[in-house]
Amino acid sequence: MSKPHRGRSIRELFARGRGECPVCKRNNVKIIYEQEASGQKFKICKTCRAAIKNGTKKLPVPPAEEVKAEA
Repeated sequence: MSKPHRGRSIRELFARGRGECPVCKRNNVKIIYEQEASGQKFKICKTCRAAIKNGTKKLPVPPAEEVKAEA
């Protein structure tokens, strides 16, 4: 069974898939799991992915774009 989230497959990613998770704000963790919320895709860490799946955490909701009234 292949393991797509470690080793050779993540070497091509920027910084080898590491960065800051938008949910838990931890630095230098692998953010390679995609999650979709309100039409946007987020890349999050493994622990936040499991927490969202279990219902203990929620993805950050981006602020709604203000609709400008044309005068």
